[in-house]
Amino acid sequence: MVFFFLMHPSLSFHTGAQKQDLEPIFHTGKTYLYSYESFILHGLPNRGMAMAGVKLTCRVEISHVSHSDHLLQIQSPKLEEYNGFWPTDSFTPSSRLSEILAACFSQAFKFEYTEGRVRSIFAPEDCPILCTNLVRGILNMVQITIKKSQNVYELQEAGIEGICRTRYIIQDDSKNNRATIYKSKDLTDCQEKAVKNIGMSYIRPCPTCPLKIRNMKGTVMFTYTMKYDDSGTSLTSAASQQVYQISPFNERNGATAMEARQELSLVSIKRTPLSAPKIQLQNQGSLRYHFSEELLQMPIPLIRIKNPDLQLTETLRQLVQNNEEGATTEASAKFLQTIQLFRIVTFDQIESLWMLFGSNPPYRHWFLSATCAAGATDTFRFLKQKIHDEMLNIWEAAVTLPLAFHFVSINKQTLEIASTFLTCPQIRKLPMHRVIVYLGYGSMVNKYCAQTSVCPDELLQPLHDLATEATSKGDAKDMALALKAIGNAGEPASIKRILKFLPTFSQAAASLPNRIHADAILALRKIARKAPAKVREITLQVFMDNTLAPNVRMVACIVLFETKPALPTVTAMASSLLTEPSLQVASFTYSHMKALAAGRIPQLYNLSASCNIAIKLLSPRLDRLSYRYSKVIHVGDYSSKYQAGAIWRVYLMNSPNSIFPSDIITKVRGYYANTATDIIEVALRSQSLTKFISNQNIPFAEYDTHKTLKELGKTLLGWKELPPENPLVSAYIKILGQEIAFVDINKNAIEQTMTSLTGSSNWQVVVKKVVEEVQRGISARWTLPLMVGELRHIVPTVVGVPLELSLCGAMLAQAVADVDIHISPQLSDDFRPSQLLETNMDIHADIKPKTYFHMIAMMGINTQYFQSGLEFHAEFSANTTTKFDARINMKENNLKIETLPCRQKVELAAVRSEVYAISRNIEEDSEKKSQILPEGELPSISNQPFQPPERSPRPSSWKQSNIPNVISKGYQQGSEEAHHPSVGGRFYTRTLCRKFESLGCSACLSLKSQNSAFLRTTHLHKLLGEFEAKIILKPVHTDADIDKIQLEIQAGSKAASKIIDVASSGSKEEDETTPYKDIKAKLKKILGIENVFKVSNKTRRHRKRVHRTEEAANRTLWADPSAPPLSSSFSSFTASSADGKGPGNEHKRDETRQSRKKRGNSSKNSSRSSSGRRSSSSSGRSASSKSCSSSREGSSGERHCSGDSKYSNQQASLPIYRFWFEPADDQEPGREALNNSMGSSSSSASDESIFRAQPKFLGDSKPPILAAVLRAIHRNKQPTGLQLVLYTDTQRRRWRVQMFVSSITISNRWKVCADASVINAHKVLGFLKWGKDCQDYWIATHIATGQFATYPAMQMKLEWPKVPSTVRTTARWFYSFLPEAAYLLGYSQRQQYSPSYQATLVMALTSPRTCSVILKLPELTIYDRAIRLPLPFPSSPGTLLTTVPSPDQNVFIQATLLITENLKARCSVFQNVITTFNGVKFNYSMPANCYHVLAQDCSPELRFLVMMKRPEESADLTAINVRLASHEIDMYVSNGLIQLKINGVQAPTDIPYTSNSDANMLISSEKEGLSLTAPDYGIDKIYYDGHRLEIQVAFWMAGKTCGICGKYDAEKEREYQMPSGYLAKDAVSFGQSWIISEDPCAGACKLQRRFVKIDKPVAFDKAAAKCFSMEPVLHCVEGCSATRTLPVSVGFHCVPAGECRTGTSAQHSHCDRLLRSQPGRAEEARPEIRGRREHGSSSHSVLLPAAVLPAVRLRSTGSARFRVSVSARTARGPAARLVWAARTRPCPLQETVLL
Repeated sequence: MVFFFLMHPSLSFHTGAQKQDLEPIFHTGKTYLYSYESFILHGLPNRGMAMAGVKLTCRVEISHVSHSDHLLQIQSPKLEEYNGFWPTDSFTPSSRLSEILAACFSQAFKFEYTEGRVRSIFAPEDCPILCTNLVRGILNMVQITIKKSQNVYELQEAGIEGICRTRYIIQDDSKNNRATIYKSKDLTDCQEKAVKNIGMSYIRPCPTCPLKIRNMKGTVMFTYTMKYDDSGTSLTSAASQQVYQISPFNERNGATAMEARQELSLVSIKRTPLSAPKIQLQNQGSLRYHFSEELLQMPIPLIRIKNPDLQLTETLRQLVQNNEEGATTEASAKFLQTIQLFRIVTFDQIESLWMLFGSNPPYRHWFLSATCAAGATDTFRFLKQKIHDEMLNIWEAAVTLPLAFHFVSINKQTLEIASTFLTCPQIRKLPMHRVIVYLGYGSMVNKYCAQTSVCPDELLQPLHDLATEATSKGDAKDMALALKAIGNAGEPASIKRILKFLPTFSQAAASLPNRIHADAILALRKIARKAPAKVREITLQVFMDNTLAPNVRMVACIVLFETKPALPTVTAMASSLLTEPSLQVASFTYSHMKALAAGRIPQLYNLSASCNIAIKLLSPRLDRLSYRYSKVIHVGDYSSKYQAGAIWRVYLMNSPNSIFPSDIITKVRGYYANTATDIIEVALRSQSLTKFISNQNIPFAEYDTHKTLKELGKTLLGWKELPPENPLVSAYIKILGQEIAFVDINKNAIEQTMTSLTGSSNWQVVVKKVVEEVQRGISARWTLPLMVGELRHIVPTVVGVPLELSLCGAMLAQAVADVDIHISPQLSDDFRPSQLLETNMDIHADIKPKTYFHMIAMMGINTQYFQSGLEFHAEFSANTTTKFDARINMKENNLKIETLPCRQKVELAAVRSEVYAISRNIEEDSEKKSQILPEGELPSISNQPFQPPERSPRPSSWKQSNIPNVISKGYQQGSEEAHHPSVGGRFYTRTLCRKFESLGCSACLSLKSQNSAFLRTTHLHKLLGEFEAKIILKPVHTDADIDKIQLEIQAGSKAASKIIDVASSGSKEEDETTPYKDIKAKLKKILGIENVFKVSNKTRRHRKRVHRTEEAANRTLWADPSAPPLSSSFSSFTASSADGKGPGNEHKRDETRQSRKKRGNSSKNSSRSSSGRRSSSSSGRSASSKSCSSSREGSSGERHCSGDSKYSNQQASLPIYRFWFEPADDQEPGREALNNSMGSSSSSASDESIFRAQPKFLGDSKPPILAAVLRAIHRNKQPTGLQLVLYTDTQRRRWRVQMFVSSITISNRWKVCADASVINAHKVLGFLKWGKDCQDYWIATHIATGQFATYPAMQMKLEWPKVPSTVRTTARWFYSFLPEAAYLLGYSQRQQYSPSYQATLVMALTSPRTCSVILKLPELTIYDRAIRLPLPFPSSPGTLLTTVPSPDQNVFIQATLLITENLKARCSVFQNVITTFNGVKFNYSMPANCYHVLAQDCSPELRFLVMMKRPEESADLTAINVRLASHEIDMYVSNGLIQLKINGVQAPTDIPYTSNSDANMLISSEKEGLSLTAPDYGIDKIYYDGHRLEIQVAFWMAGKTCGICGKYDAEKEREYQMPSGYLAKDAVSFGQSWIISEDPCAGACKLQRRFVKIDKPVAFDKAAAKCFSMEPVLHCVEGCSATRTLPVSVGFHCVPAGECRTGTSAQHSHCDRLLRSQPGRAEEARPEIRGRREHGSSSHSVLLPAAVLPAVRLRSTGSARFRVSVSARTARGPAARLVWAARTRPCPLQETVLL
C-alpha cells in the first residue's frame, strides 16, 4: 500500500534557518486529557466481504511528575468486537473484556520521556502483559525524533515493532504556530525487529534475497499535529495507520490484509497533576513489544481455562468417547485442546492424571501423544520419569522418544532433562532407544544454539565424550552415532572432533572403515551454515585427497557444494578433474556441477553461474560416461511468479566392487518465500551384497586352488588378497534436516532381532512360530494420534496486540482388525516352509482402517483473552471397512473370496475446507463466525479500494485456442449430475455416479465449491470459501436382494472349468472334473465372443483397398463404430504407418530414403526416386541452414537445433521431424515398404497371411491359464457379475496373449477384448476393444523396429478411432500440459498437423549412448536430438539393418539381452593386443614360456585363477592354465590341434566334461575352440581357440579380480595396477609385474626378479647415501643370458649409508620400509625412469638384466634432480646406453631421495 503526502503550497520548509523545537512537552503540574480510539480489521481488501477485528476506546491522562518521569492513566476502557461484512455491520461491545481491561488499568503507569522519546515503562507487578502492551501501543504514538536542521530525513527509530527505518517529513506553518509531522516506517526493513517464530527452527531464511519479493509486507504511517508557543510544543492530535499484506502465493491481487488505526486527540488540559500510584511499579522494559502470554494459546478455538486438571480429565473422556463413536472431527479438535491443557498443568497434576488413565488402553495412546506434542518442561520430565520407571514398553518408548525430542520447547531446563536421558540405564541397554536419544539431543542443542550467539561447551560435551570413548574402544557403531549426533547439533566447536575421523587430517583415522569417514564428512553439513569458509576448506582438502576411497570423496563433494563455493573454488575443482585418476569421482562431480548449472533457485544463482562456467572447462567425455559411474540426478523447478519451488536430488555413488550403486542419497528440498527447508532425506548404503547372489555353500578354502593361489601370491611382490567384507546394509532418514534414526543391518543384527522376538535365530523356526501365532487369531485395535506440526509467526501491531500467522495440524490413524486363520492339514513337527504350498487356508477377516487429517491456519489476533481474524480449516478423511471370508487352495491354485454387499452409505474418502471470519473471547457462548462470502446478491465492487480484477488474457497460443478434434468435446457422461451455478458463478456443485447394479452398489463423486474467485482470479481467492469433494459408496436397490459377493480365481489347468456358461438356463458351473476337451467347443459360446470373430472373418473376405490421398490421411480412422475389429484393424495399422501425413505436411519422402530401398520392379523404383528427388529439393530449400534457428512457416512457430554430425550433408539440412521411419520388414527382399503401401495391398496381404497362420481365438487350440469370476449371489435370481479369461500362446517364434471380460448375465452383451501379438522379430501389434460385443470403443497399438534416417529405430503408434468422452476429457487435460512440460525438459516443438486420432513415437539410436526422439500428435510435434541414455546400447551409428535376425530371435528380447550382456565384463587376448575388463586396450609382448596371471579372484575366497603363456616355438599361439577348486585345466595347441588336460590327464575335446564337485563346471567345444563355464566360481565363460582367449566373469565379481585383465572396477585411469598396488608407468612394466616366478631349475621360465642397488655411494645433502630399486627387476636366471631387452620403469630410493651397510635382503627390506612409511608421498613423488636402446638407425625394446647396473655414474644437478647414466654390454649384441632422468622432492622426515 502506497501513501501519498499532500502538501499545501503556502507551507514552506525551513531547511537552513533555526526553527521551533517541535518535541512535545508535558508541563509539570498539568494533566493532559486525550481521547483514544484504535481498531484492527482482518480480511480481504474488498468491500462487502466478511471481516473480523476489535476496537478499543478510552481516555488517556498524561502528567509530568519530575524530570523525565511521567504518569499515564487509562480511564473507561471499552473493548468491542467486529464480525460481519464491512462496512455494513457494526462493532459489538464485550463487557467481560472491558471489565478485565478496566481492572488492569485501574492503576497508573509510569514512563520515562525525554526529547520526544519513550525510555522505560513501569507497570504494576500483577498487571497482565496484554495491558502493558496496550500501553506501549499508546506511548508509541508519542515517540518522535526531531532533527532541528532538516525537514526531510531518514533514521533508524525504536518503536513497538523494534528498530526500523523511519522517514520524517515536517511541514511548519509558522503563521499559525502549527506544524504537521508525517512519519512512515518500512516494517520489512528493521534491524532489531520484534518477532517471534515457533516451530520454524528448520526453515532457513535467505539473507541475500531482495526485500521486495517478501510474501509479507508491512508499513505504518503516523500523522502528528503540533501547536507551539513560547512555553513549548504540545501534541494536539496523532493518528496512525498500519497495514500488513500477506500473500501466501506471492500474487499481486491475491493477498489478505490487516489494517490497524489509532487516533489520539487532545480534549483538555487540567491544572492538577495525577496522583502517584500507591503500589510499587516494576520496570517492564522499553517501548519494544514483549511476547509472553500469547505463546501459550495454540492457534485453535479459544479454551477458557479455569481448572486445568479437571478440564483435562473431562476433555480426555470426551476425546475417547468421540473416537469410539467415529466422530473423528470432534476427536481431532479435542486432541488439540488436550495438548493445550497439558502445556498448563504441573508435573504433579500430570502424575495424578496418569494414575487415573495410564492403565486404561483407550486413554493411554491419547495421553502419551498429547504429552509429547505439548513440549512443556513438565511433560518432558514426566516422560523421562516413566521411561526410567519402565512404565512404557519398547514400542511405546520408540514412538514417544522422537516425538518428545522434536516438540519440546528448548530452554536450559529441558536441556538438563535431555542430558539425563543419555545416562539413563533403561535407555542405554536398548540400542534403538539409545540412538533416538542421542540424535534427539543433538537436535535440541541445534535449536538452543540457534537462539544464542555462543553455544555453551557443556552442551556439546556429552557428544564429544561419546566420540572419544568410541575411538578409544574402536567401536564403529558408537563412532557413527557420535558423528551423527554432532551433525545434528551443527556447531563449529565440534570441527576439531570431526577431523580426528578423517585420514587427511589424522593418520590414526586411516584404519577406520570408509563409512566412518563418510559420516564424518556428513557431520559437517549443518556446521557449514554457520562456518561455511572453514567447512569449505576441509571438504576441499578431502576432495583433493586421491588416497581416500571414492565414496568418501564424493560425499565431500556434496558437502562442499552445500557451502556455496565461489567461482575460483569451483574452477579449481574442475581443473582437478582433468587429471583425476578416479572416473567415479570425476563423473559424480561433473554431473553434480551440471545439475547445479541447470538450477533456477534464487538462493543458488551464484553457484549455478559458477558451475555453468566450470563445466565448459571439462572434457565432454565426462558427459558420455554411463550409469556404471556415479551420477547426480536432479529434478526440480522454481516459480519466480509464486516464489516457490522444490528440487529432488538423487546421489548415486557407485562402488568399484559393484556395478550397482553402493551409496544412494535422495533428498527433497522445498523453497518458499525466500526460505529453504530440507523436507526429507533418505540414504541407503550397501556393502558386499553380492555375497548373497553367489553360492555361499561351496567350501572354497578347502580346495587345492585356494592353497595354490596363496603360494603363488608370495611370488608376486606386494600382492595381498582383498580384506574380507561382511555384508552390510545401513540406512538413515532425516526429517526437516535432522537425522531421527539410522540402522545397520547385517547378519548378526538380523539374528539378534529374530532371537529377541521369537527366541530363535533359525529362520525356519521363526516362520513356523509366526504361522502358529497367526493361527491363534489376530485381534487388535491400533490408534496413533499425532500432531503433525505447529508453525507460528507473530509480530506486534501499533495497537499493542499481536498479529499471528499460524498453522497447525493433527493426524489420526487407527485400525481395528479381527482375523482368524485356519490351516489344514496341521503343520508337522519337522516343519518346512515348502509345506505351506500343500495346505488349504480359511481366512475370516474384519479390518477397519481409518485415517483423518485436520489442519488449521489462522491470520489475526490470538491471545488467551480473545481471538479475532480469519481461520482456515482443511480436513481429509479416508474410511473403509473390509470384511471377507477367503479360502486359499495352494495345491489347486484356487482362491475364493466372499464378502457382503453394500448395506449402507459409506464415505470412502473426503476433502473439505472452509474459511471463516471468527471472533472469540473468554465469555461463554461468545464465538461468532461469518462466512467470507455474503448470501444473496453480489457485493458492489465499484467502491472497492483496489482496481477491479483483470480480464483473463485472450488465448494467444495454439494450446489455448486450437484444441485437437479428438479432445475438443467436453465431458458428457454421468449417471447423476447436477450443476447449480449461482450469481457470478460463486456456487458450484456436481455429482457423478456410476452404478454397478450387478453388484448392488454405486460409486459417486460429489463436488461442492463456493469461493471468491469471481472477484479475483487468484489462488487465494479460490481457496477462500468452502470446498468439499467426497467419494461415496452406497447401495443400489435391485429386483432381487444380494446375499453376498463372490470372487473366485482359478489358475492352471482347471481354469476352463470355472467359466460360467451364459447361454445355459441355470447358473451352475461346469463340473470341475470335466476335462478340457469336453468343453473346448463351447468356450466361444460361453464367453459370448463368437460374434466378434464372425464379424472379423466377414470383414477380411470383403475388405476394400485403402487409397492414400491427402483427404484419406486426415479423415478419422475407424470412424464407423460397427467396422470390423480384428483383421481390419491391423490392416489399418499397415495402411496408416506413414508418419506425419496430413494437410499440414505437403512434403514427400526424401531421396536418401528412396535410395536405401531394394525393389523388384524397376519402373516403380525409378518413379519413386524421381518423386523423392523433387520433394527432397523442395524440403531442402525450406529448411534452415543454421544449427540452432527459430523460424516461422505460415502461422506456426518452430524451435529446433540440428547439429548431428553423423548425418550426411543433405540430411543435416533437414529438421529431424522431416525424416521417415522405415519398418524393418521393408528392408527384406521381396517386401514392399509399409510407408509406400497405403495405396496397395501388398503389406496388408503380408499381415493378412500372418494372421491367417495364427488361430483367431486361442481357445480353439489352447486352454485358458487363468479364469476369474466376480459375481453377486441373489436370493431368488440368477447370479450377476463379470468373468475374466486369459489365454496365452508362447511359441518359440512368436507369442500371443488374449483376454476377455464379459458379463455372466445372458441379456448383457457388454464385453472387453484385448489381444497382443508378436507378429515377427520386428513387430508387435495389440488392441483393446470394449462395449457391445467389443464393438463400441477401440484403442490399438503398433510397435515396430526399423530405420530412421540411417539409424536403427523403434516406432510406437497409438490409435484411438473411438473412445468414451471421459477419455477425451482426460486426454484434453493432459494435452494442455504437454507444450510447457516439453519446453521445461528442453524439447523442441512444432505445430504441424498429423493424422487425427493417432500418436506416433519414434526413438532412433544415433550412438550407443544417445538417441533422437520424435513424438507426433494430431496438432503438435515434439522432438529432440542426442538424448543421453542411462545405459549403453550395443550398436554403432550408421549401421544399416540390412540383415534380418533369425526368426527364432525376437528383436525385443534381443535388445534386453544385449543390454544385459553389455553390463558384463569381458577380457580378451589376441596376438599382442589385450583388452581388459574395463575395456582398456594395450599392446604387450609376453616373454616366452612365462606364465602371466591373466585373471584371478583376489577376494578371500580365491575361487579361480587363469594364467597364460606363449610357447617358445610359436609366438602366435598361447596356452592357458585354469585353476578351479580341485581342478587344474590346461588348454594348449599341439600339432595344430587344441588339447585339453584336466589335472594332468589328457581329456577328449569333443565330449563335454562336467565336474562332480559342489560347484558346476562345464567344458565343451565351441566353434573352433573350447568353452569353459563355471558360474558358481564367478566365471560365466572362457573361450580359447589357440589364438584368441576371451574371459567373461559374473557381474558380482566386480572389484574382486586382479591380474592383467584388471580389477573390473570401471576405473580406466588406474588400469596398470601392479600386485603391490602401485600403478605402473607403461604396459610393459604392468605386464611383467604379473609374471609368475618359477623354480630356475625345473621351470620353463628363465626370468627372475631381483632388487637392484647402486654400489657406488651417493652424496646427498652432504651425507653418504645408498640407493635401491623400489621394485624388483626381471633378469635372466644364473647361467642364462639375455637374447633381447625391453625398457622398464623402475624407481629408486636412497637412504643414509649407515642404515643400509650391505645389500642383504633383510637390510634391503628395512630400507624399503623406510620409504614405504609414507606411502602417499612415495607414490606422489615416484619418478618415471625410462630407457632407450639405440642400435644403428633402428630402435627396439630391451629387457635389462641386472648385470648391466653396477656401472652407474650419478651426478647431482640440483637438490631434487638427478641424472643417471648406465652403460653396459649384454652377452649378445652391441653396447647399449640407457639414460634415466627423474624429479622428486626431498623427504622431510628422513634422508630419503626418490630417483
